[in-house]
Amino acid sequence: MSRVRNEVLHLQAHVRTLRLAAGALFVVALLLGFGWWSAPKQLTIHVPPDLRSGSTRKWWDVPPESVYTFAFYVWQQVQRWPTNGEEDYARNLHALSAYFTPACQVFLRQDYEHRRRSGELRQRVRGIYEIPGRGYGDNPTARVTTVSSRDWVVTLDVSTDEYHGGEQVKRATVRYPLKVVRQDVDPQRNPFGLALDCYAGAPQRIEAPPQEQSPAATPSGGTGFPHGGNP
Repeated sequence: MSRVRNEVLHLQAHVRTLRLAAGALFVVALLLGFGWWSAPKQLTIHVPPDLRSGSTRKWWDVPPESVYTFAFYVWQQVQRWPTNGEEDYARNLHALSAYFTPACQVFLRQDYEHRRRSGELRQRVRGIYEIPGRGYGDNPTARVTTVSSRDWVVTLDVSTDEYHGGEQVKRATVRYPLKVVRQDVDPQRNPFGLALDCYAGAPQRIEAPPQEQSPAATPSGGTGFPHGGNP
């Protein structure tokens, strides 16, 4: 009888061990399921535009070329007034609001009101473009300064053209020092995870390269802004 009893006890212990193992596996499965459910659905990875050579980066790292491309694209879009600056500028500020910090939005709204009261927007057509030879690829270290892993200063050298009623009223070559910060708070509206914090310093008028000079350009020593002081 003792032999049979020992065998029964052994089988009962084995069953308890299997039950404990099954319970542990169930808990692990719950933890794995929770981790899978809470994992982010999307990850933004910044890949350098030049893919002729490979690169290894941490997924949260933002390369300087991506920062420059972001800053130039957003700034060019907000400064693009295709028909009437009084309407286009306000519409751009609303459409691109997710790409600006709250402080920058306030600053640009004030700039809009100042230009509107000064008559610099009505029926104005405006566009900016990168000056050839002064893009990121020509001098990367001068175009993007890394302040920290979350802050950058981007220097844009652009030409600004404005027209009123088909007549060109302004052509200026301007250097914009723009501050870019990491702001990954609304991936739905801003997949870049970056935001412009407006100026890191005062915009400056610069001399255009010789190929950019034209009769419409302001001669050396002029104000640079014949119909208004704002770049």
